[in-house]
Amino acid sequence: MQGGRLLTVLVCLASTVALVSAGDPYFYYTWNVTYGTAAPLGIPQQVILINGQFPGPNLNSTSNNNVVINVFNNLDEPFLLTWSGLQHRKNSWQDGVTGTSCPIPAGTNFTYHFQPKDQIGSYFYYPSTALHRFAGGFGGLRVNSRLLIPVPYADPEDDRTILINDWYAKSHTALKNFLDSGRTLGSPDGVLINGKSGKLGGNNAPLFTMKPGKTYKYRICNVGFKSTLNFRIQGHKMKLVEMEGSHVLQNDYDSLDVHVGQCFAVLVTADQVAKNYYMVASTRFLKKEVSTVGVMSYEGSNVQASSDIPKAPVGWAWSLNQFRSFRWNLTASAARPNPQGSYHYGKINITRTIKLANTKNVVNGKVRFGFNGVSHVDTETPLKLAEYFGMSEKVFKYNVIKDEPAAKITTLTVEPNVLNITFRTFVEVVFENHEKSMQSFHLDGYSFFAVASEPGRWTPEKRNNYNLLDAVSRHTVQVYPKSWSAILLTFDNAGMWNIRSENWERRYLGQQLYVSVLSPEKSLRDEYNIPLNTNLCGIVKGLPLPTPYTI
Repeated sequence: MQGGRLLTVLVCLASTVALVSAGDPYFYYTWNVTYGTAAPLGIPQQVILINGQFPGPNLNSTSNNNVVINVFNNLDEPFLLTWSGLQHRKNSWQDGVTGTSCPIPAGTNFTYHFQPKDQIGSYFYYPSTALHRFAGGFGGLRVNSRLLIPVPYADPEDDRTILINDWYAKSHTALKNFLDSGRTLGSPDGVLINGKSGKLGGNNAPLFTMKPGKTYKYRICNVGFKSTLNFRIQGHKMKLVEMEGSHVLQNDYDSLDVHVGQCFAVLVTADQVAKNYYMVASTRFLKKEVSTVGVMSYEGSNVQASSDIPKAPVGWAWSLNQFRSFRWNLTASAARPNPQGSYHYGKINITRTIKLANTKNVVNGKVRFGFNGVSHVDTETPLKLAEYFGMSEKVFKYNVIKDEPAAKITTLTVEPNVLNITFRTFVEVVFENHEKSMQSFHLDGYSFFAVASEPGRWTPEKRNNYNLLDAVSRHTVQVYPKSWSAILLTFDNAGMWNIRSENWERRYLGQQLYVSVLSPEKSLRDEYNIPLNTNLCGIVKGLPLPTPYTI
C-alpha cells in the first residue's frame, strides 16, 4: 500500500486504532468490488467480484491481528460486507449489517477495521445487502492460532479453503424482483465448489493437488442461500478438528452435513492409490437432489477419477445423529492458553429463556417470514445509530415480541424487531421450527453452546436432555423439520447484534431480529466509541457525534 493511502487509513480510523493493544500487528487490504461475468453453471451471468476474483480472496489472519480493509464499492447500488463468525468484541460498528451500518454508497469507499480478539477458526465473509450474496462477493476467512498456543494436531502440509454453495442461474436483481413481487425462489439450479461446477467424467481441472502420504487441512464452509449440503471425498476419511472457532474431539467421517452458514475444518491424508478423486457436494432435504463434483489430484498422477462416487445419506435422522456426535475438545486450547473446558457453562444459572418460533404468513398478498409473529423490516436509520444518538424511539420499539410466543400464531406484523437483553446475563434461546423444511440460524457477535436438538416442541423438561459438559461452542445452529434446538450463552458483548435465518430468502423477507445489549456504564471497558469514519444516514445524517465514552 502506498504511504499516502496508509496515512489516510490511519487518520480515518484513529478513534479505533487508539483502542487496541499496540503490540498487535496491522494488516492492510484494498478491495475493489465490481460486477463481472462468469459462468459457474456453464451459462454466462453477472457476478460480484472482489479484486477481479469470484469467489473473493481468502482473508488469512491470526488471533488479535488488526485487519484494515478499504472497500471500494464500484457497483450501482449500496453495498455492505459482513464477517460471519467474527465476534467484533465491543465493536458492533464493524459487523457490516444494515442494523448497525449505513451501506456504502455506490461509487464510494469505506474502511473496515476489526480484530479477531481471542478467536481462532474457520469463517467466511459475504455481502449483507439486498440479495448481493446471490451474485458472489463471498470468500473464506481464517483466523490462525498464535504460535505460542498449542494446536491439538500436527501442522498440516497445507491449509486450504473449500467454499460450497447452492446457486441460481438468474441474476441477483431478478431474484430480488421475484421476492419483492411475492414469488418464491424455488430450488437452486446447481451447486458450486469454490465457484465452479463439475461433471462426472468431464474435463475438470483439479481444484487441489496433494502429495502422497501428506496430511492437509481443509476448511469447508457452506456459503450458500438455502440448502444444507453434504460434502464427501471419494475414498478418503475426513478427521474433524475444528468447527466455527472451537477445537472438537477428532472423529473420522465419510461425509459431513454442512448447514447454511456453518464451517468445518478437517484433516485429510493422501493415503490412497495415487490418482484423481472426486469431492462431492450435494443438496439435502430437497425434493430433488442437486450436486456437483470437483477433482482432488495426487501429485504426479494423470489417472482419472472413478465415476463410482459415494452417495449422500438419506433422511434427517442421520444428520441429527451426526450433530450429536460433535463434542467440544475440553483439554485443547483455542485462542488462549487455558483449556476450552475450563469454562463450565453447564453450571451457570439461566436468567432468561427466549423462545423464537419461525413464522410464515401472507401480508398484503406477499409471503413474509418472521419470529414470534413479527417480520423484521430494515430502517433507513440503522438501529445501532438511532440508539447511540439517543433517537431510538423515532426509529423502533424495543421488545415487540414476547419471550414466549403464542401457542398458535395467526398474524404477522411487519416492523423492526429488537430485543433488549441485559448485559452479562446468561440466557437460554430456543429456536422452534414448526415447518417441514430445514432451518439454520446465526447469531452475530457471539459464540454459543448448542446444547440440544430434538423433534417436537420444546418444554422446560427438555433441559434434562441438554449436553451441559461438552457441547460445541459455535455461531450457527440448524433446526430440523418440526423440531427445536437450544443454545446457551452469556450476553457479555455490548452492541447491537443480528439473529437471523441463514436461509437468505427468509432473512430478506423478515426472519431476523436484533438484540440490543447495552452496558449501563457507557464505558470503553465495555464498548468502543463510534469510529470517526462511520457513514451517517437517515435521521442522524449531519448530526454531531454524541459525547464519547471514556474509561
